[in-house]
Amino acid sequence: MKPMYYLVAAALSIILSIYVFIFGTWANSQLVAIFIGLWAPTIICLGIFNILMNIHDEMCCAHKRIEGRQTGHDRCGC
Repeated sequence: MKPMYYLVAAALSIILSIYVFIFGTWANSQLVAIFIGLWAPTIICLGIFNILMNIHDEMCCAHKRIEGRQTGHDRCGC
């Protein structure tokens, strides 16, 4: 997914958390709001992990291409 989707999801989590914290009428609404607010850093960490995995995949493919050129096998296999 694109990094912008993760930022939008984190922003929506924060907005929902604020809404529940202010306008929640049930007994545990503040605790639920804090729980929802903790989704934002989790979503951002998931986005960072996804980006790092994509970089790792690209580096592995580039390494295979370099090894293929050195050994005479010019296939990537990605």
